[in-house]
Amino acid sequence: MARYTAKRLLQLIAVLFGVTFLTFMITQMAPSDAAEMKYVSMGMMPSPQLLEQTRQEMGLNDPILVQYGRWLLHALRGDLGVSSKFSEPVLTQMMKKLPSTLELAGFSMVIVMAVSFPLGILSAVKKNRAADILIRFFSFFGISMPNFWMGLLLMYVFAVRLKWFRVVSSNDFRGIVLPAAALSISMIGNYTRQIRTAFLEELSQTYVTGARARGIPEPVILLCHVLPNAVFPVVTLIGLSVGQLLGGAAIIETIFSWQGIGNMVVEAIRVRDYPLIQGYVIWMAVIYVMVNLLVDLFYQFFDPKIRMSRQKKS
Repeated sequence: MARYTAKRLLQLIAVLFGVTFLTFMITQMAPSDAAEMKYVSMGMMPSPQLLEQTRQEMGLNDPILVQYGRWLLHALRGDLGVSSKFSEPVLTQMMKKLPSTLELAGFSMVIVMAVSFPLGILSAVKKNRAADILIRFFSFFGISMPNFWMGLLLMYVFAVRLKWFRVVSSNDFRGIVLPAAALSISMIGNYTRQIRTAFLEELSQTYVTGARARGIPEPVILLCHVLPNAVFPVVTLIGLSVGQLLGGAAIIETIFSWQGIGNMVVEAIRVRDYPLIQGYVIWMAVIYVMVNLLVDLFYQFFDPKIRMSRQKKS
């Protein structure tokens, strides 16, 4: 287990270095540079002489590999540069926005888990009956609707027409409900389908037939025997969803003016704040790398089939 974890960590570190290198190169290809954006964010129009002097002071005239090496050394110490939009360190600005994103992501995942698991199990148990058909219909409906359209629809109905919630979200319960619902609806449809498929596959196994033959109650079979085995295919989906939510749901956060990381990066793109954009890309890469590692370790630790197959290979 320790050897496998170390191997995966080395692979993921290489992926992170690759992401940082590509991100740095792409930002260097942008039409404007950090020196120009520094003065534009201050409302100034620098002269060519001042711009060239600033470029020299910031090291922008050095070869690109030298610039990347210098940036990487600073990044390894936690210095991702200074945001031209907010005039403060990128890491500081991201840490200010992170609590709001964590709050929205956590609330959304609670809704998804609380709704999709009962619906998925019920759909599998009532296969091809009225309840199953109805649940599948709403699942397909939720998956088919873009979350930005769902967000606008929820805002119009519940904030504009019914006035139950605010149009502009705030950091309280009434402010988080609509953006969390807009994020959750499509995820609930996807999770419900996956859980239904996993339960149907497990219900066809011989151990379920044996348990029924021994007279074990159906709820005990579903919760104590089928659920632990059916949850494995859903773990990967959970990992991807957590990565997406922690990265900030940019469109939903922008629609509801939710002050999270996603809203921050949309504003950074609008004003071409390259240090902040680059910091966001690295943040996303770290999230997905760590989530993938945790999912792999989960399978390695809890799934005996995968553990035995890897032991045979080694």
